[in-house]
Amino acid sequence: MKSINVLKIILLFFSLTVLHVSCSNDDAPEPINTEELTITEIALLTPDFSALVEALGHADGNLATLLNGNGPYTLLAPTNSAFQALLASNPNWNQISDIDSSILQQVLLNHVISADVKSTDLISASKGYAKTNADGSGGQKMSIYFDTSNGVTFNGSSSVLQGGADILAKNGTIHAVDQVIGLPTIATFAVSNPSFSTLVGALTPDLTDVLSSSGTYTVFAPDNDAFAALSSIPTGDDLVNVLLNHVLDAVVLSTDLVGLGSGYTTTLATGPGMNNLSLYFNTTDGVVFNGISEVTEADIVASNGVIHAVDQVITLPTIATFATSNDALSVLVDALVYADTGSPTVPYINTVSDSQAGPFTVFAPTNAAFGSALNYLNETALTDIPTGTIDAVLLYHIVNANVQSSQLQSGMVSTLGGDVTVDTNNFTITDANNRVSNIVTSLVNIQAINGVVHVIDEVILPPMP
Repeated sequence: MKSINVLKIILLFFSLTVLHVSCSNDDAPEPINTEELTITEIALLTPDFSALVEALGHADGNLATLLNGNGPYTLLAPTNSAFQALLASNPNWNQISDIDSSILQQVLLNHVISADVKSTDLISASKGYAKTNADGSGGQKMSIYFDTSNGVTFNGSSSVLQGGADILAKNGTIHAVDQVIGLPTIATFAVSNPSFSTLVGALTPDLTDVLSSSGTYTVFAPDNDAFAALSSIPTGDDLVNVLLNHVLDAVVLSTDLVGLGSGYTTTLATGPGMNNLSLYFNTTDGVVFNGISEVTEADIVASNGVIHAVDQVITLPTIATFATSNDALSVLVDALVYADTGSPTVPYINTVSDSQAGPFTVFAPTNAAFGSALNYLNETALTDIPTGTIDAVLLYHIVNANVQSSQLQSGMVSTLGGDVTVDTNNFTITDANNRVSNIVTSLVNIQAINGVVHVIDEVILPPMP
């Protein structure tokens, strides 16, 4: 069917050409106005696009018919030498028909943009991303990176040939390029964009291999300014763990995050007990991670995942990171700060902020839980309670070990303040006053580098007289 469609286009174009020549009063045919022809017709007419025409015929999807349609389209058209280089890159390919037709379809669609993009548009933008017609991760169309700082280059590998820009068609524009543009991986986009050069330099060969391999990843990519803002860049295994704290083992689009509003996910970085670290996101004002790093360019779609560029390096989170970044735990933070003002000073904030401390397990009461506790104590504000009492309350929320929810056992559990009773059947904690606190099952195992947080809906109180 594909070959028949291409043959129809060839016969149609041939008949149009003969008609044009026969109607001329001159011995030589008049110059052809490409703006009266479709992209496919121009490709058929251009000898240096003969390999492209052959590829269009071999690929799945009737692509020649697509580019003969209304458009508008922009075709980044590889020349014959570009296809020769592609064939030479694989010892199993001697001719275009040796390439898997379904793969070739996606490769060719990665050269097609559903918009009329002139060279002036690219130069005006200087650099950035566009969407092609190839299928990328997460059900999204593939991104393509362009940079005009030295000619016009796509994905760091294929350049518009001199004199090959702005071949105008009636359904779009053709730019002749010197290399076939392969399907990009996350690593492709990292390497091709100079704004990520520090990130690329920090990647180990193993991490580069991972981001070049097949898979489904989300990468929060700090730009060069983000790395420059660090007081010091970690080294060795610490650096690897920081980089892994920017990688999710699933495709997460910006629309997914905005739809959820806020919450926690898990990165490939590890903390105590080799548990994967958590990552808090909030979309109230932009898309922000752990309260420090904001997305500046979303949904750069590759073949093996998606990139979101961010403006700060997402350092390894501490318990304090998760307490301070989530507004629902703001009163807990106030309680920690207030306890620090007592005499003798109890450095809670410093302790839970110290990545080398612990590991601890913190049962973190919500703001509503503190409100309930104040009512129980007949007080109106934390500052109405002596700091020594606040200190005693906080100690009942800390266990001197990293205990994931799956490791909790029913019975007495020793906190730094005293014993509480845990019931894993109902997922509750009962304090010395028989007050019952529910462990919020959707907010457990918030893993930091110095411990783990489980959110609870009531404050655990020490024995009350």
